[in-house]
Formats: sequence, C-alpha cells, structure tokens
Amino acid sequence: MTITIIGHGYVGLVSAAIFADLGNTTWCLGRHKEKINEIIGGKMPFFEPGLEEIVNRNIKAGRLKFSTDYSKAVPNSEIIFICVGTPPKETGDADLTQVFTSAKEIAKNLDGYTVVVTKSTVPVGTNSKVGEILGNEKPKKALFNIASCPEFLREGTALSDTLHPDRVVIGVDSEKAKELLLELHKPIGGERVITNIKTSEMIKYASNSMLSVKISFANAMSFICEKVGADVEKVMDGIGLDRRIGRRFLYPGVGYGGSCFPKDVKALVATAKIYGYNFKLLKEVDAINKQAASSFVEKVIRLLNGSVKGKTLGVLGLSFKPNTDDMREAPSIKIITALQKKGAIIKAFDPVAMENAKIILKGIEYTKDSYEAAKDADAMLVITEWNEFKQLDLLRIKKIMKTPTIIDGRNIYDPAKLQKLGFIYKGVGR
Repeated sequence: MTITIIGHGYVGLVSAAIFADLGNTTWCLGRHKEKINEIIGGKMPFFEPGLEEIVNRNIKAGRLKFSTDYSKAVPNSEIIFICVGTPPKETGDADLTQVFTSAKEIAKNLDGYTVVVTKSTVPVGTNSKVGEILGNEKPKKALFNIASCPEFLREGTALSDTLHPDRVVIGVDSEKAKELLLELHKPIGGERVITNIKTSEMIKYASNSMLSVKISFANAMSFICEKVGADVEKVMDGIGLDRRIGRRFLYPGVGYGGSCFPKDVKALVATAKIYGYNFKLLKEVDAINKQAASSFVEKVIRLLNGSVKGKTLGVLGLSFKPNTDDMREAPSIKIITALQKKGAIIKAFDPVAMENAKIILKGIEYTKDSYEAAKDADAMLVITEWNEFKQLDLLRIKKIMKTPTIIDGRNIYDPAKLQKLGFIYKGVGR
C-alpha cells in the first residue's frame, strides 16, 4: 500500500518506520523542513533504541519518504494517519489544534477514495469533527471514510510494541475502511478489536488512566507501608500474584510522567466534566502522583537532618523512564526544582537525557557518569531506574561520597545489602 503519516514525533516516526519496513510506500509529513532534513541525514529527533537503523534502512530502500508538502503524498495514499501532538491546555482539555490543522491540509489534497485515521490520542467526538472538516474542505469528487486507531506504544520499547502489540484497535463506521485497515495491519501481531469510532477513542484514555490508577495505588500503599513498618515491594508481590490483579505497573516510586499518563488522566477528567460526570477517582490519581514527588523531596530533607541548604546531592536519572531521553512531565523536574529552592547543590547524570534536561533544568552540574555525580555528595538520589545504575560499584560509590547516603526513589537496591555495605539507605514504602 501507499500510506501517509502526518507527524514525525514518537508515534508518527515509529509508525512510519514500521509500516515502511513491512513493505509499504510510506510518506512521513512534518511542518519543519530542517527537522525532516536532520532525519533524512540520520539524526533522530528523539532517542529510541533501534529506530535510527530501521529509518535509515527504509530511506535507502526508497520505501520511507519525508516531506512538508501534502500534495506530494496525500493524493496517492490509500490510508492517512494523523499522528500529531495533543498537548494539554491549562484546563486539562486536549489541545486539538494540530489535529484539525492537519485535517484541513489533508482535505485539500484528497483524490479518489481515502481512509483518514486518527492515531493521536483524542477525546470522544474528535474524529467526527475531523470528518466534518474533510467533508467541508475536500474536492467534490474525492471520497473518504474516517477511522480511529489509537496507539499503545511505550517509549523505550516503541518498535517492539508497534510490531507486537497486545491488541490493534480499529474504530470504523464503514466496512470498506475496516477491510483496508485490517489488510494494512495483517503482518502485525495482537488481538483485533473492532469497534465504533467513539468506543475506539475512549479505549486509549481508559487504558492509560487504568495504568495510572495502578501506579498511584502503589504509591499510596507506599505512604502507608512506611508509616506502619511494612515493605511495599513485598505487599505488591503478594497482591500481584493474584491473576486478577497482576504485578505490572504496581511499582511505587516518585510518580509517573511522560507525554501520555499525566495529560490523558486530565483529559479524561475534563471529558467527563463536559458530559456531567465528576471523575473523582482520576482526580485523586493525579493528586497522589504529585504527592509521590513531594513526599520524596520531604524524605531527602528529613534524612539530611532537616535541611538541604548547601548540601550536594548526586542525582541518578533525569528522563521520566529508562531507555528514553524524554523529559516531558519527568518527576526529576519537580524534585530537583524543589530541592534547589531549598538551597541544595545538584550534580546529575542520565545516560541519554542530559541534553534535553539542560533546556529545562538550570544551575545544575551535569556529570560524565554516575561516579562523578556521587563524588563528594552528601546523598545520592535515584530518580530513574536505568539498568546501569543497578550495576554500579557500590563500594566505590561509598568511598567517593562525603556521606554514604542513598535515597532510592525506584527501589532498585536491596536495603539489607546497602546497609551491610555501610550505607544509610532509604527506599520508597520500605
């Protein structure tokens, strides 16, 4: 098939690379010529394991093409995916400006029959509005159907998630659109979930909100466990072995971040309000997530005798999760900013996110490795659970720190082992 992907962010570029690798002629359209030229030249706009190789391979094969010109791609495409950003407004509602702008540009260039699919995360009813725009702006002879195919990829495992998803959700109101989308996705794994368009739109928000509920539940349990002297990790092991619950996402820490969970929880709360429902549960999920970061800051201050003023803190991990350089809504931002306001001196290391972090976090010493971050520190803080942090030479860390104190926001270390080595150790909910 010939398809077009609108947008070259995480969803757009990964989707374009995978569909091209499966043999489709795939256009990837963006707004900025300089960014597109960088991708063509081999420089990816974000870090994702394996992405550079697959993009370069398909550019060389002639299957993956980039442009800012809709007229080059849209008229010849059987399927067009809208994969643009839907950032949150101050109200929590999703900002759909890019979705509707893309729809107008698509409409002007439609030719023959085309399925226009929204893959971006959008509130219920958005696809209907896209359909209205297409109907009003398209050439008279052009025919189209709208569809919804939400994405479920995770940063750091995006390629695998796209090729081997748990499910492929296809929201359609026409048999023809359904058959085309099923044909395109035939080489891709996962259960097929065929729904109407509004149900498809809701599935993505419900999925991300449910995962956020599990994370915030684990964090809420960690607050209680610390007070009563229980070990939250063992508690989560115990309930996670119940097959009705499962262990995945039941991990306490410093809170969730990234481009999806924070905004999607707020967006679903905002959508519910429009339709007259007060989604108290998700409001509390958001509140607990914020509390997880502030609780960690309080813990750091408490362990350093009530004050971090003039204290040097070595921070390990800045990105919101491992295997990505994404700093959007990263807990490290809230934690470091709060500690700086209290007078702390911050030294930080992250394997890939430091360049992005420098744009946001100022007044920090960015170090070449974990050991430089720990050197002469009054405490070392673990904020992102990169695998390399789990394998550090802890005896070396102890020797170079001013005070051997580790405050582990992701519970990556064994408390008994750390205490045996002579560290003052504090995890989350332990």
